Amino acid sequence: MSRQVFMLPDLGEGLTGAELVNWLVNVGDQVRVDQPVAEVETAKSLVEVPSPYAGTVAMLHGAAGDVIDVGKPLISVDAAGAPAAETPAAEAYRTEERAGAKPPAAEAGEPDGGSGGSGNVLIGYGTPGGHGSARRTRRPKAGGSAPGAAAPAPAAGLPAPAAGTPRPGRAPLVVSPLVRKLAREGGLRIEQIAGTGPDGLVLRRDVEAALAGTPAAPAGGAAAAPAPGPAAGTDSRTGLGIADRTPLRGVRKAVAEAMSRSRTEIPEATVWVDVDATALVELRQSLKERDPENTPGLLAFIARFVLAGLARFPELNSRIEDGQIIRFDGVNLGFAAQTDRGLLVPSIRGAHGLSARGLDAEIRRLTAVARAGKASPAELTSGTFTLNNYGVFGVDGSAAIINYPEAAILGVGRIVDRPWVVDGQLAVRKVTELVLVFDHRICDGGTAGGFLRYVADAIENPAAVLADL
Repeated sequence: MSRQVFMLPDLGEGLTGAELVNWLVNVGDQVRVDQPVAEVETAKSLVEVPSPYAGTVAMLHGAAGDVIDVGKPLISVDAAGAPAAETPAAEAYRTEERAGAKPPAAEAGEPDGGSGGSGNVLIGYGTPGGHGSARRTRRPKAGGSAPGAAAPAPAAGLPAPAAGTPRPGRAPLVVSPLVRKLAREGGLRIEQIAGTGPDGLVLRRDVEAALAGTPAAPAGGAAAAPAPGPAAGTDSRTGLGIADRTPLRGVRKAVAEAMSRSRTEIPEATVWVDVDATALVELRQSLKERDPENTPGLLAFIARFVLAGLARFPELNSRIEDGQIIRFDGVNLGFAAQTDRGLLVPSIRGAHGLSARGLDAEIRRLTAVARAGKASPAELTSGTFTLNNYGVFGVDGSAAIINYPEAAILGVGRIVDRPWVVDGQLAVRKVTELVLVFDHRICDGGTAGGFLRYVADAIENPAAVLADL
């Protein structure tokens, strides 16, 4: 049987690539269909990629930290009796690309993933055996040298090229699109960067060193002497030492882009109100005393009130697209969840059809999935309205940023004891603050205020509202 090459599939939501975080298998290991073989991080989530093929791992196309484009080889698997693994030169050819070079056309007859895929790799895409896409890759012709292979010996009497110096007449080599992207975003050209890898290979550390103004240390060798001038670790603008440089990528980059786009494109307005939540706290406490295992959290009750409010004020459950206001038949309720990878917003799909108990179960499930880095792109990008409980951080209010391209976000502050006037008498009550940020293109203050007042009244008199839900 021929070798089967599994291409990185389309992970959904328009993503064009993923960073390889960790291999879960090694060359020579036996794998079965749908066995996870790698962990990759996209701009949306950290996911395990299962193999659609069974057999022996013949080749791993990339190393941890590499960015692999959709449609490029991820792993090659040999079935029983398959040919031996490709030579290192051929492997290098598959994993290295010339900077700025136009990729050669695929040759006929090259394995393109074959058939027999499971069709069940991840939700949202298929395998070559199903409906997914796979691109052909080119095998170097016999007798030809492959990029990344050992350089031929120099002719007699000629000095050998220095290590880390690209050969004349050839474009520099790069290992992954990430290297080119780092250089492009830093205003550098790849051909201006001296690669310290084998045969002049330009590595990530070379780009980062060029951005910092100091040469990179060759692999396995001593660090190069710093260039004269300002200290390599000194910021030219402030004169302070640079403690660390962290590339903006993955989830953090996606959040930054979404927040920037929200502030740039959405003319937002904000309304807020203080709310007496004493009755809601007491209601939940009484339910918990009767059934401690199945009592929803306060956020689930507030979510239920928000959904009822959106049914009355559907303008806030919409978005602007191509000059049109698009309203939805139902609500996918997003909620902010703090994780080790940053702030994520998983959404409860079809939230309008769930009770407070159903919402509570989904909030707990999706929070655990997001914190484990297992949330799917669909779970992180399908929301139509966002609820943000920043009260868990001990703050009262926040000028939240709308989760683009949604139309509004409701924030809930901490619930604290405050003096409150009840029937003309001063009393200590459980008070929270609600803050609604909305897209002023979609609705006016009357609609936003009406929605906010409805949710506030529901919190202050929950029994009356829940009786109608």
